[in-house]
Amino acid sequence: MPVSERTFLQLALEDPNQWELYCGELRRKPTMTAQHNEVASELYYRLRQQLDRSRYTVRLNMGHVRRSEESYYIPDVFVVPTELVRLLLGLKNELEAYSVPLPLVIEVWSPSTGAFDVDSKLPEYQRRGDREIWRIHPFERTLTAWRRQLDGSYAESHDTGGIVQPVALPNVTIDLNTLFD
Repeated sequence: MPVSERTFLQLALEDPNQWELYCGELRRKPTMTAQHNEVASELYYRLRQQLDRSRYTVRLNMGHVRRSEESYYIPDVFVVPTELVRLLLGLKNELEAYSVPLPLVIEVWSPSTGAFDVDSKLPEYQRRGDREIWRIHPFERTLTAWRRQLDGSYAESHDTGGIVQPVALPNVTIDLNTLFD
């Protein structure tokens, strides 16, 4: 039986587990490998170092992106305009969740979530209209990026090294060679 948005929001605020909602079904975000956590943490650190914090906030395995009343996800890393975070500050019974398209959403592959991320979460991020979506595979040392085009479609690219620059964050660069080392 599907879980209502109201029930999900209450559970997500009261239960210390990290809950996601997929098509009305509760899903606990599983624990990850050290490799996954290291890459996600390093991405968070590098983004936070380069972004103007008055304009952007970086989240690491916290906060939700909302697709609909039936779908809430916790990306591994994402960038949100600071003005949206400020709207939620001081609200003690409000789940941190963003319905608007974001500049960058990142999922890092892990054995426990790899198929779910690709088959379920990444298409939902595209339906949300997020500007750029990355899937980092730390074991294969690859980045697959989907960048939203003017017509609403996504162009897919693959990188195995070098410097990458998110389209919505022009002053940010990530060196994949050092990220994977």
